[in-house]
Amino acid sequence: MKRFWLLFSQTVTVLLAAYFVTVTLHPEWLGKIASRGGAVAVIEAPAGGSASPAPGSFSAAAKKAAPAVVSINTSKAAEKNPNGEDPWFKFFFGDRGNEPQTSLGSGVIVSPSGYILTNNHVVEGADEIEVILNDSRHAQAKVIGTDPDTDLAILKIDLDRLPVIVLGNSDALQVGDQVLAIGNPFGVGQTVTGGIVSALGRNHLGINTFENFIQTDAAINPGNSGGALVDVNGNLMGINTAIYSRSGGSMGIGFAIPVSTARQVLDSIVKDGRVTRGWIGVEPNNLSPELAETFGLKLPKDNPDALAGVIITGVLQNGPAAQAGIKPGDVIVSVAGKPVNNVGELLTSVSALKPGIPAQFGLLRQDTKLELKVTPGLRPRPQKAE
Repeated sequence: MKRFWLLFSQTVTVLLAAYFVTVTLHPEWLGKIASRGGAVAVIEAPAGGSASPAPGSFSAAAKKAAPAVVSINTSKAAEKNPNGEDPWFKFFFGDRGNEPQTSLGSGVIVSPSGYILTNNHVVEGADEIEVILNDSRHAQAKVIGTDPDTDLAILKIDLDRLPVIVLGNSDALQVGDQVLAIGNPFGVGQTVTGGIVSALGRNHLGINTFENFIQTDAAINPGNSGGALVDVNGNLMGINTAIYSRSGGSMGIGFAIPVSTARQVLDSIVKDGRVTRGWIGVEPNNLSPELAETFGLKLPKDNPDALAGVIITGVLQNGPAAQAGIKPGDVIVSVAGKPVNNVGELLTSVSALKPGIPAQFGLLRQDTKLELKVTPGLRPRPQKAE
């Protein structure tokens, strides 16, 4: 009996060892052996990949937004050299300056009618604009209008069955939200990069007149300009515009124009052919203790930074502000009931006013609060001072 159990245990040990060796080195042998006895129940992944995106994947957002992001190729006739036809010039220098200048960019289809949002600097001065869709269709584009103050342009193409991106709510974005940048960097083809919203309301960058940028660390490179910045649902949050770079490549600091601004520009250009903005003719500066002292403003001694607003250091003679009674040294604290705390907010608030329609301005003059009605004029183009 003892010999039987010894033989049994040795046999089991050998079989288990053989099983583990087979599983480790040749697991397919087990499948062949099992299949000889009949059908084997297995679970296989679909031939096209996983049935649903992996946790944390943004493939659904990319699939939703990417078809509406296009590549833009522009060409501009070369400027003729005044000596270009001189035989001696050609002999020594050859035919120079005869090749057209080309550039690459991106754009976003925002309407079934064929309207495309892109950057003004992508198409500025171009003689020909070719749009290439993600499905490889090509079309010549027409410039409907441009707005250099925000670096936006509206193009139009005539094609049917156009994919259209969904416009999101950029005002609801928060720092830390995940976003995707979609475009055609360096002309390599459509590319999707991911990151987060690094900051909101970036201004004083010297890029545009009206700056309210979304900052992101999603990789943006040359060729991405005019492309889409989308949220995790594939909705458009901004138009990629610029990067901070010392090398020409991405350094993790990119800027996008919020879709709220782009929507206003789009509506104005499509409706009126241009963007109309309010203008009051003043020279504004951010309020500081030094300027307050210069103009005799009384700041609270316990908290000199408590006084908010924008100080007016210059007023255009016979301009809208001067006609309404605004004077140098006045501090504008609100426009049409909306508080203003810096020059950027004042520019944005005034530009949103309709020319010819009076608006209420809240002011501080010395230590007196005032309410004045100002009738804004049409903002001259181009001009950076408000």
